[in-house]
Amino acid sequence: MGTFSYRAATSEGRVVEGILEADGEAAVVASLRQQGYIPLEVVAGTSQRARRRSLALGLPAWPRRGRIRSRDLMLFTRELATLLRAGMPLDRSLQSLAALGENERMRRVVGDVLSSVQEGKSLSDALAEHAEVFPPLYINMVRAGEAGGVVESVLERLAEYLERSERARDEIRSAMTYPIILALVGSASIVVLLVYVLPKFTTVFADLGAAMPASTRLVMAASDALERYWWIGVGLLIAAGVGLRQYVSTREGRVRVDRWTLSLPVLGDLVRKIQIARMARTLGTMLKSGVPLIRSLDIVRAIVGNVVIASALEAVQRDVSEGKGLAQPLERTGVFPALPLQMIAVGEETGRLDDMLLIVADHYDREVTNAVARLMSMVEPAMLLLMGLITGFIVIAMLSAVFSVNQVTF
Repeated sequence: MGTFSYRAATSEGRVVEGILEADGEAAVVASLRQQGYIPLEVVAGTSQRARRRSLALGLPAWPRRGRIRSRDLMLFTRELATLLRAGMPLDRSLQSLAALGENERMRRVVGDVLSSVQEGKSLSDALAEHAEVFPPLYINMVRAGEAGGVVESVLERLAEYLERSERARDEIRSAMTYPIILALVGSASIVVLLVYVLPKFTTVFADLGAAMPASTRLVMAASDALERYWWIGVGLLIAAGVGLRQYVSTREGRVRVDRWTLSLPVLGDLVRKIQIARMARTLGTMLKSGVPLIRSLDIVRAIVGNVVIASALEAVQRDVSEGKGLAQPLERTGVFPALPLQMIAVGEETGRLDDMLLIVADHYDREVTNAVARLMSMVEPAMLLLMGLITGFIVIAMLSAVFSVNQVTF
C-alpha cells in the first residue's frame, strides 16, 4: 500500500483534491471512477498541494504567482483534454480549470478564455487572444481540431507534445547541472586562493626580501592584478556580452553565429540533432492533427532556434507549395542528414508522413540524450583536471617560494 495525491473533477465540473492509500496509480484511478469522479492527476506520495487542501475540507488552493511556465500549459492541456474526453461541456470544463490551479496568472487567463467562449467565440479564437501564453502551434492545432470535431484528441496530442518537450529539456538541464556547479565551485576556490590566501604569503615573502622563483612571481602578479583590477575584467566581460548580443541581434550576425555553431565538431552535431528533433515532433504533431503542411512548415520555421535551418525550411516551404513533396526539398538544402531524409521519403511513399516524423523525433530525442551524456562524461573529468592543474600550480609555486626562502632546492 502506498499514499497517492490526486486531482479529480466531479460531474458538476468542480475540481477536488485529496489523498488516498492504494496499491498503485491504477487502483487510485479505479477508486475515483467508482466514486463518480473524473481523474485528472495522480501522483505518488503526499504532495504539498494535497496537504494544503484535502477532499473533506474543500478549501481553495493557495495560488502561485509568477510567469506561466511550460508545465502550467502542459497541465492545463492535459486536464482540459481529460474533461472533454469524459463528456463534460467545454464551458464547464474551462470553469472547473479556472476555479483551481497552482498558478494565479494561468487561472486568470483560463477565466478570460472562458468568458470569450461564453460570448460565442470558438476555443481557438479565445486562445488566440492570449498569444503570449498559447503559441501559434497550439492555436492552429486547436483550430484544426475544431474543424474536424476532434478537439479532445488534438488536446491530448498537444499535451503529449508538451510533455515530451519538457522531458527533453529536463534531461539536458539535469545533465548540465553538475558540470556547471563544478565550474562555479572550482572558479570560486581559485579566486579565494588568489584574492584572500596568497596576499598573506606575499606580505611575508616581501618582509624576508628573498628572491622568488618565476612561478611564484607569476602567481603573485596574477593575485595582485585580480585584487587591484578585478573591475576592469568585469567591465570587459560585460562589454563583450553586450557587444555579442548586439551583433547577434542583427541578421548578418545571427547567420554567422548560427552557421559557426553548426560547424563545431561536437556541439554543432548536438545542436543539429536538437533542432531536427524539435522540427520533426512539431511538424508530425501538427500534420496528425489536420493542420495543412504549408501552414505547419510556416510555424515550424518560426520555432526553430537556428537561422540557417530556418532559412533552409523557408526554401523547402516554397518548393512544397509548388508540389515537390517534402523529402527532396529538404535534401537539396544540404542541412539535414541522410537518415531523417530517408525516413521522411518512406513516410511520403506510404502515406504515413506524420507517423514517420514522430518516429524521427523519438529517434533524435534519444540521440540528443545520449550525446549530452557523452559530452558531459568528457567535460566533467576535463574540468576536474583543469581545476586540479591550476590549483596544483598555485600550491607548487607557493611551496617553491617557501623552499627558496629556506635555501632548499625544490
